[in-house]
Amino acid sequence: MNQPAEINAALEQAYPDAQCELDFTDPFELLVATVLSAQSTDRRVNAVTPALFGRYPTPTAMAGADQAAVEEIIHPVGFFRNKAVALIALSQRIVDEFDGAVPGTLEELVTLPGVGRKTANVVLGNAFGVPGVTPDTHLIRLANRFGWVSSTKPDAVEQAVGALFPPDEWVMLCHRVIWHGRRCCHAKRPACGACPIADLCPSRDLGEQDPTAAAALIREPRA
Repeated sequence: MNQPAEINAALEQAYPDAQCELDFTDPFELLVATVLSAQSTDRRVNAVTPALFGRYPTPTAMAGADQAAVEEIIHPVGFFRNKAVALIALSQRIVDEFDGAVPGTLEELVTLPGVGRKTANVVLGNAFGVPGVTPDTHLIRLANRFGWVSSTKPDAVEQAVGALFPPDEWVMLCHRVIWHGRRCCHAKRPACGACPIADLCPSRDLGEQDPTAAAALIREPRA
């Protein structure tokens, strides 16, 4: 077994419940939540989406929304003006060009306002079951620490990580890496002394080595 596969297997054992941490019930809700999550946290997004979806449950409803009303609801997630504009515009595009249904291909999703490859892959992988690599900030950071890639460019990371694993592993691999990045392998002070994959990691000397001090750094994002 090669090192990437060993790390993936160890992460699977460490995080058997890994999944998308945005709350959603259909592709539209996931698309909206993913747009809102840019430069925010899933916890903040999940706190505002019940009210948002209660008022605008479909693309048709969101397409006709008053921007100020949307801004008021999503204010806590940050960049609320730009995000409100994007949500209304992408909903209008869905209504006008896709018969009110979120499209299920990468090529179509990236034509929506505010939707890039990262957002599209989140929606495809978690709402449609279509394999994709999501190069979010955690995957980019950890893929470099694992030695899988030597670039911080999302497209380069997406391509490099995708080449290391079969497509049927892409979605769950991303969930596991993201969970590990949020809980243990932090950007500024990784908890190396309490890391479940330290023995496999070439960057294991980067962070806190003392097991007790490292354990105190472990965070549970949804707690």
